Amino acid sequence: MATWLSSRDVSGFKCLFCLALLYGIMSGITYWITHMKHITPLGTEAPPYRFSEGRAVEHVRKLTEEIGGRQEGQPGLKEAAYYLKKEMEKLAERAGPDIKIEIDEALVEGTFSMVFLGRSMTFAYRDHINIAMRISSASSQDTDASVLVNGHFDSPLGSPGAGDCASCVASMLELARLVVDSSWVPPQPIIFLFNGAEELFLLGSHGFMKSHRWKDSVGAFINVEASGTGGPDLVCQSGPGSWPSRIYAQSAVYPMAHSAAQDIFPIIPGDTDYRIFAEDYGRIPGLDIIFVFGGYFYHTSKDTIQRLLPGSLQARGENLFSLIKAFSNSSELQNMQRRHNLAANWAKDERAIFFDYLSCFMILYSRREALVLHTLPILIFISMPFFLRFQDIGAHSYCSTFFHLVKGMLLHAAGIFLAIIVPALLAVLRLLFTGYGMNWFSHPYLAFFMYVPSSLVGLLIPRVIWNSFRSSRKEDLVDEAYFWGSFGFYACITLAYVAAGLSGGFLTFFISASMIPAWITFHAFVKLFGRGSLKSATGYVIPIIPCLTYSVYFGGIFVQFLIEKMGMMGSLPQTYGYFVPDIIVAAIIGVVTGWCVGPVLPIVGHWLARSRVVQLLLHLSVLALALASQFFPYSEAAPKRVVLQHTFFTSGANAILGSSYDVSVVDPNSLAFLFKHSPDAAKELQISPISLKTASYSNPSYWIALYPVPFLFTGSLKFPAAGDNVLEHYRSFPHLYSYLPSTVSASGFRKIYLDLYIGSLEEVWVAVLNITGPLSNWSFAGNKLPAPEVVKGAPPSYVCRLSGRSYDNWTFWLEANSSDPLRVDVAVLDQYLVNSSKKLKGLFPSWVDVTAYSSFLSSYLF
Repeated sequence: MATWLSSRDVSGFKCLFCLALLYGIMSGITYWITHMKHITPLGTEAPPYRFSEGRAVEHVRKLTEEIGGRQEGQPGLKEAAYYLKKEMEKLAERAGPDIKIEIDEALVEGTFSMVFLGRSMTFAYRDHINIAMRISSASSQDTDASVLVNGHFDSPLGSPGAGDCASCVASMLELARLVVDSSWVPPQPIIFLFNGAEELFLLGSHGFMKSHRWKDSVGAFINVEASGTGGPDLVCQSGPGSWPSRIYAQSAVYPMAHSAAQDIFPIIPGDTDYRIFAEDYGRIPGLDIIFVFGGYFYHTSKDTIQRLLPGSLQARGENLFSLIKAFSNSSELQNMQRRHNLAANWAKDERAIFFDYLSCFMILYSRREALVLHTLPILIFISMPFFLRFQDIGAHSYCSTFFHLVKGMLLHAAGIFLAIIVPALLAVLRLLFTGYGMNWFSHPYLAFFMYVPSSLVGLLIPRVIWNSFRSSRKEDLVDEAYFWGSFGFYACITLAYVAAGLSGGFLTFFISASMIPAWITFHAFVKLFGRGSLKSATGYVIPIIPCLTYSVYFGGIFVQFLIEKMGMMGSLPQTYGYFVPDIIVAAIIGVVTGWCVGPVLPIVGHWLARSRVVQLLLHLSVLALALASQFFPYSEAAPKRVVLQHTFFTSGANAILGSSYDVSVVDPNSLAFLFKHSPDAAKELQISPISLKTASYSNPSYWIALYPVPFLFTGSLKFPAAGDNVLEHYRSFPHLYSYLPSTVSASGFRKIYLDLYIGSLEEVWVAVLNITGPLSNWSFAGNKLPAPEVVKGAPPSYVCRLSGRSYDNWTFWLEANSSDPLRVDVAVLDQYLVNSSKKLKGLFPSWVDVTAYSSFLSSYLF
């Protein structure tokens, strides 16, 4: 061994092994917490004064297995509303004399415009079911300030919706039962809103805020949502103001919250009812709480009760009960004037900085306090040359020392940069030699095995190069300069967060704050064991372990969430589109490795920055990449998402002009990959490798029924399909016609009066109008046009989505400012599938989740 390993190499390998063991233990703790192993769910036999996950799961079973589909247009949605109302009535019957329970069922309607996925659109809706229950003391008044708990009982297309969001309404029902059966009488009313149209772009909450008799009494709200089937019940949005997050920090039993989520949420392609209550229409202080794990099943047919993560509902319920107690007891809730003050000072909204520590407790401080705290590290960094050269301080000495600190900072920054670049480059190289990407998708641990060692290589390369450069130049970068330079790097990032007004600077602040006591302890150990002893490094690492553990916890949640969401990030243009998810995951793991390992590198880099250690890490990276390439990206527990649209082109109420199957995927592995591994479906569509290359692309306008989701699609293909068999099921098709003669004003504006007849379609999800031409006004959204949508290669257009009762016509008018014709393209999404579509859907393998529906397209000129 001595012939090829020096004593420093041996020390380096010992250090690497010890760190691997330490980070393995921290990763195990993270897994234990995030997979709810620290929570014991209570069964159906739990005492009535406790929240019971078992009782809540029974509600989920009723909604998903006995009732079935809860989509708009399906009978299950009304059955679910009936079930929820019956459960509320049972509570009202056994409520004691001190509690008053009021139940209100409403059919809401309205019209408004909004921007989603960067796309402007307008909604018109009618007869969506909302059920509200108000629990208050017997002496309460209708005007008393109340706490709103909101969750939706509708589910997305093709999904049982166990996580999203039967789990939400089940938690709310069990929470309401707990309020009634416990001895607690709410000092302020609690309103439970079970809204029936969230999946149709927040229509249920909009209807409540526009017309419900209790809307003006709401002084705070909690929105309960799910982006998966369990895991941390994360507070991802809080505000306006710091009051909601402060209440959460004081009262949550299992706190799981990161203000950094508010920085990330706006770039995620999704939205929740929080937007309606806190931003667009209510300006009400509140919390947005979501399940973050189980994203593989989100909006798929596999979102079943079996996928719920045990312990998640228990944690959610106990948190919610504690929260509604705290909110209803708060003096700020009772001061309803606060709500008006918040609305008037929206631009001055100062949300707090907060985060949980391993779900044990919360740390929260105001943004004003953050301005002071988060500025301290950079002030310490700037002043360190005075302390390091206190006995010989002067302008020249200060500048020379500060220059060394800056070199140390640049050296550390270079390591972080390479920790991101090296794994990203290896990801590209792997894909150049394999046929598909995302091998880690169904096995997230593969991503860590592939990219963490290569990230460590990137971190160490600058230090290795510097050591060689130093020996040749006889120049030394002292340990103080390297340590304080690394400290300055995190201080600068913390300051950047403050300057940008973001809420995630607590992580780097925590790192820099933890490095100082670790540095002091390190020097104490150096005096005992010497600078070259690994025991001295232990003296540095031990004090910083709480910070490292939190970094692993935060980073683990972030990477797991990211990997699960990669399955629905959208398809990308080929030939290079399938590189993107691997590059993103590799780069993010590099970032996470940088903040998890970077703080210890100024000290342990003395032992790790050895060429032999770097070679070992490279060998591990290559081995992991080779092994991971043998894994298939998908499984039943991590399905590939496919959209299958049976498109019917119609004319009038009874004529079929043509029919096609339009197929798209929502991740970067293309349709060629899909059909290569789906031979039965390919055979049914008469697809061969040659015919697939010559297949026709699906026109983007064919997908208008899903607007604006199709902007996540590229490379969609269409295949011929028989359309005659649809006549066996439908008597008539959707048809748009003018029911009154057009009128022309004195200024030359034409007003066209139209009726949209849905035909005999019975499972209508939504009807979409795409209007092009000289449109100057319409009867939607308060007679106000939104900004036009401009798509490359197409004229500006206005899109309106119509949802609700389908057996009545939609009556509206359009106004044109010239004699040029208005073109109206109509798309109606029906959930019924003809037999040929059902057969095709069933031919895809079990690792594919197919969202299938029928779309009826027709075009008109007026």
